[in-house]
Amino acid sequence: MKKLKAAVNCMDKRSHINREIYGHFSEHLGRCIYKGIYVGEDSPIPNTKGVRNDVIKAFKEIKMPVLRWPGGCFADEYHWMDGIGEKSLRKKMINTHWGHVTEDNSFGTHEFFDLCEELECEPYLAGNLGSGTVKELADWIEYITFDGDSPMADLRRKNGREKAWKLKYLGIGNESWGCGGNMRPEYYADLYRRYETYCVNFSGNELFKVACGPNANDYNWTDKLLESVKDYHANAISLHYYTIPTGDWNKKGAALSFSDEEYYKTISSTLFMEELIEKHAAVIRKHSDRIKLIVDEWGCWYDVEEGTNPGFLYQQNTMRDAVVAAINLNIFNAHSDIVCMANLAQAVNVLQALLLTEGEKMVKTPTYHIFDMWKTHQDADLIYSFCENESADGIPVVSQSASLSKNGSITLTYCNASLSEDLEIDCDILGMKPLSAKAQILTGEVHTCNDFEDGERIIPREHKVTVTGRGISFALPRCSCVSIVISQ
Repeated sequence: MKKLKAAVNCMDKRSHINREIYGHFSEHLGRCIYKGIYVGEDSPIPNTKGVRNDVIKAFKEIKMPVLRWPGGCFADEYHWMDGIGEKSLRKKMINTHWGHVTEDNSFGTHEFFDLCEELECEPYLAGNLGSGTVKELADWIEYITFDGDSPMADLRRKNGREKAWKLKYLGIGNESWGCGGNMRPEYYADLYRRYETYCVNFSGNELFKVACGPNANDYNWTDKLLESVKDYHANAISLHYYTIPTGDWNKKGAALSFSDEEYYKTISSTLFMEELIEKHAAVIRKHSDRIKLIVDEWGCWYDVEEGTNPGFLYQQNTMRDAVVAAINLNIFNAHSDIVCMANLAQAVNVLQALLLTEGEKMVKTPTYHIFDMWKTHQDADLIYSFCENESADGIPVVSQSASLSKNGSITLTYCNASLSEDLEIDCDILGMKPLSAKAQILTGEVHTCNDFEDGERIIPREHKVTVTGRGISFALPRCSCVSIVISQ
């Protein structure tokens, strides 16, 4: 077992890790909302206001900080007035982006905000700029946040909600370069300025407005957008990037059956996230020192599972996905000076999901367990950390992050992406004399998944960590993710 030197300096704080970096995304897509999160109040599956109790409990366990809704591509064909009032009278629509299924709008504004209140998480709305009007979006903000007397506030009260909700995060358009309108950045920027003008603050609510940023490495979009909106009220721009093993959108590769070569291509594709953030950050800083970056869609995207609706984007989730999640979260931590939020795609039954459901059954995926193990980074301060590295198939295999919490404890998270080499980490701790350390490990054969037949085979387990005179030491086996909390 090869030994690697590492170090952490508690006195060298770099940036604050917003809890929203550990955020999530729920779209009206496949079985994410319906039969995933929402089953209806009449369902035999235990629920609270129609939302599955087991899903609520699982979301609370990882301290879900923010939830994005209603899309995705769906957002730019969603008309919020269709999703309020008596459910039996709500207007139906065709979900043209995802399977051409009928959307009955039984999960709408009230259901979403009730869920966020139950979870104590921030709602993040994706507003309809593609097919909606300025008035429609302005009315939605008024309906949600105004506490006085007005047509929209009165309509909210008529529909059963007396007190206004709080809404912090508002995205104005989604993927406007693609499914949200196939726009040029200059044209979108002009529309953004118009729509943003009428999204006003009511009753002490303060909107954090997010402009539609680039697709992956489209640095021109970022540049042209910011030339136009930097002096207007954009608090952040979004970035979308998916890990695709093959690099081919038409044949992305399978979630379960993949070769070692495909595995390492997946890790290489994931590591590209760091370059994207750094280069877009450089463009942002050329124009503004206050605008942030939100990676509001990220994760693995594979070919759908055989026999499932291709428009539902259902895929399994293995130890490979856990490694991908760990690497991404470490990258976001490292760039928390510019990245203020990230949203995994998606929460339930779609793409790199946290949870999979089938009737009354629910399983937590390996990805879910990474969010559980990494959650103590939320609202902590990033501190200097370093680790020697090894390579496999031409890529670095060790990913790591370190943070200092408000209570003085340190969280260290490590990942070994190698399929063949076990490592041992000897980490010096500067600025603290460790008295105790607790560790968890998530590991297993790389193709292993958690499913409804065999249950959860990939779960966190206690891991041995030794407190030394200089810091700590621990094993970092092949294909493993380790989290450590150190206290004085």
